[in-house]
Parts: sequence; C-alpha cells; structure tokens
Amino acid sequence: MKKAIRIATSFIVLICCCIGASVITTNIVNKRNSKVIYVSEQGTPYTNPLQTSMSPASRNQPVNLTEAAEKTVHGVVHIKSTIKGKVQTYQEMPDIFEYFFGGRPRQRQYQSQPQVGYGSGVILTKDGYIVTNNHVIDNADEIQVTLNDNRVFNATLIGADANTDLALIKIDGDDFPVVPMGNSDDLKLGEWVLAVGNPFNLTSSVTAGVVSAKSRKIGIYEGGESIESFIQTDAAINMGNSGGALVNVNGELVGINAALESPTGTYAGYGFAIPTTIVKKVVTDLKEYGTVQRAMLGIMGGDVLQMRQDSRNKDTDFGDAIDGVYVSDVVDGGGALEAGIKEGDIIVSINGKKIKTMNELQETIVQYRPGDKVDVTVIRDKKQKKFEVELKNSRGNTEIVKNADMEVLGASFQEVPEQTRRQLNIGYGVQVSDIKNGLMKDAGIQRGYIILRINEQQIKTVDDVERIYKEAASSPNQELFISGVYPSGRRAIYAINLSED
Repeated sequence: MKKAIRIATSFIVLICCCIGASVITTNIVNKRNSKVIYVSEQGTPYTNPLQTSMSPASRNQPVNLTEAAEKTVHGVVHIKSTIKGKVQTYQEMPDIFEYFFGGRPRQRQYQSQPQVGYGSGVILTKDGYIVTNNHVIDNADEIQVTLNDNRVFNATLIGADANTDLALIKIDGDDFPVVPMGNSDDLKLGEWVLAVGNPFNLTSSVTAGVVSAKSRKIGIYEGGESIESFIQTDAAINMGNSGGALVNVNGELVGINAALESPTGTYAGYGFAIPTTIVKKVVTDLKEYGTVQRAMLGIMGGDVLQMRQDSRNKDTDFGDAIDGVYVSDVVDGGGALEAGIKEGDIIVSINGKKIKTMNELQETIVQYRPGDKVDVTVIRDKKQKKFEVELKNSRGNTEIVKNADMEVLGASFQEVPEQTRRQLNIGYGVQVSDIKNGLMKDAGIQRGYIILRINEQQIKTVDDVERIYKEAASSPNQELFISGVYPSGRRAIYAINLSED
C-alpha cells in the first residue's frame, strides 16, 4: 500500500484518509495541476450471460440504466484489507566502500504501524472468485469481503499482477451473484456505462457516464513492463471505487475501475478503468498458474504520430504512415526477429485488428501467451507485408513460467524479468512475486526481493529455490541464509530458521 510521490508527471503522491488506525490508500499523479488517483482498486468463462437489451429512454434520461444497475450491484463487493503492525528484523549489507574497509552486515529493526485500506471487487464466478486491483490488497495480511447483502467473508489471495494492477481473490461458498463478462473491444466512444463500487467506504454506489476515450495511457504505473490501456469515462469514480465494475447498458463487465484524474483528489470528470480484454487473460492465468504468462512480441518502438512530431526523428522515413507503431529495434532471440520483422517496419495490425498506438499493441499482445502465433501486418517500403510471429516470454522461450509457492515460507517466486536483470546487471536470480504470512515475511523479506544465493548456492530458477528449501528442511541445521537485491539496488541478507515453524 506504499506509494511514491509524483509531481508534474514525475512523482506519485500517497494520500491517506485516516480514521483511527485505518487508511484508505490512493495514488495521485499531478499532471498540469491535475491528479491521477488509484481509487482504493481467458477470464473464467461465464454461463447464463445477460441477454437484456437496451431499455427505452425516459423523458429526462437518454437511456434507462436501472436494469443494468439492479443486475450488477449485487455482484460488486466491498473489500477491507489489513496490514498488521509488527516488529521486523533484517540484515543490511554494507555499501561497497564500507565493505572494502571491513564492514559487516548490520542488523536492523523497525516497527510498522497497522493499516486498513478499503476498495471494491467484482464477483466473477458463482463459487466465489473475485477480481480487484492489486493496489487494493497489496501486502495485506487479511482480506475481508462484504457482499451487498451484508454477508462477510475472509478471502484468500489466489494471485496478483503489479504490471496490470489486477489481483484475484476467493471466498468460500456457492451460488454467489456474478457480473457477466463483456467485451471492452465492442465499446464505442459516447456509449453509456455505469461505475459500480464503494466510494468513500459507502457500499453499493452507482454512477453513470459515457466512454470518453479508449486505450488511454496516463503514466501511473512504474516499470517498463507495466501495461496501461485504460478506458476513460466521465462516470463519477472516487476513492474506494478501486476494483469496482465498469458495466455497459446490458449489465456486462467491460472494465475494472482503477484511477481518476482530478485537481482536488476527488471526482472531476476523468475516471479510468482496466479493459476486460486485459482482465480476462490475467484472471485466467492467475487462477491456472498463480502468475501471468506474459507474451512478448520482441520489438521496441513508438507511436508513428508522436515520433513524426519529434524533431529528433526528422531523418526517419515514415513513408505515408500516420498511424501505427514504428519498430526502432528488434530483440535478439525474440519472435519478431525470427519471423523477419525489421527495424523501420511500421506495425499496423495484429490478427486483423488495427493498431494505431503502442498502447493498443500492448493491450492486444497481453491477451496471448508465450507459444501463441499471431499475424502481424507491417508497412515496409510503402507496401504491406504480413508475418506470422510466435510469441515468447521474457526468457526468449515458450515455456510456462512457474510460480512456486511453498506454504511454510509463505512466498511465491518467479523468474526475474529481462529488463530488471539488465537494470541491475545481474545474470541470474529468482524474484519474490508475492508474500503471505510465513517465515520469509517474518524475516522481513518484501515482495520484489531478488534472491541470488541460498546457502551459498546460486539461484537461477524457481526449481533451485524449491530444491534447496527441501534440502535444508531435511538437514540437521534447518537454516536458510539468503542473499539478494531489491529492484532499487539495495542489497540485503536474511537468515531463516526452518525449525521454528
């Protein structure tokens, strides 16, 4: 729930509305005196989709949204996430100068304060799978879900993905009301939509507006692998709406509300939702694998229109193209290079879907998995050429990315993204993708930590973590000495005594 401050599109501001020991977390980005705020935030197939057609308009209302509201409000839940206060101990490596003069690891302690955040979620299946924003439940020790009929459940985190700001949780039970999945690709500008959620901790609130824009990038997610392709709406979205539903007039889910832009921190006409084209894929992967199977096209580039306007590109030949993605580089070992795509090509469609911007390209590719093949149409020498590209993962292959979860350690692990390895100049390592209650959390390890060595053995794969953990658990000493680095560059060493479990 910790956020960074961002000013004039460069800093993110954390705003907390405190009541006693509770906080409602939001994230604000100042943009020309405006603020973009996190509003705390193939999916499972649905049976019995709503067949309701658009209701006739009343005299004072352009379209009747009452049926859509009545059929979706029961499938949107209130989420309370709690981070318990605790004393944590960790060892910090000396910097390079201290190390050179004999510096040793230092033991540190700090007392964290309890925090309670509020947001919304959408029930996807009758057996209790719920999608919300990652920032709503980030680092939570306890997740509590309240239904529209006031029933309260404790929820289990199934998986989370910071790159798309989505998370999947589950409550036990059956025959829960669901919001059927719609297709955000079918949305048109000016189409009426409803935002359903729990703003300001008020349950079951519904606001109406229209689709103002699609494939909008607003720069609130950090990291080169983050995906932003928002639906923009003027339906009122406020703090606490994070994770709530954006639905069409048929009561179908078309987006997950995530952020708002405002000069005051409250609604001012600009809300943003994650489209279901992204939600479906992420939810399916989290449910099946525990982590997202992220496909890469294997190119670097930018919007043709924006690049044309940049004086630094005055010598670049864009031909007659106005829309599309200009390929400025192809990644070694990537699918695009192997298929024959070259620097200077302009991507204009993928599987027949027109591509105008990099945001649209990312939104399209995120729907596929490594190993899937897509038809990519490019403009080269003012002529269209089509290539079949086999998509790959960040490792340059099509294997399923494992997300090992060892219950005793209370952590999940994934391979380190290629971009992170390059930034830190490391050739191996495994990243902690999620932290739950367990020995690693008790030791002070935080999500994002990259494990380089355990018990003096290099960690190159998730299987290495599992193997060494099992070896240590069956040995007389039963200890794990873990060394690694955080994405910020801070190095840290931790010691875990398995016999304390």
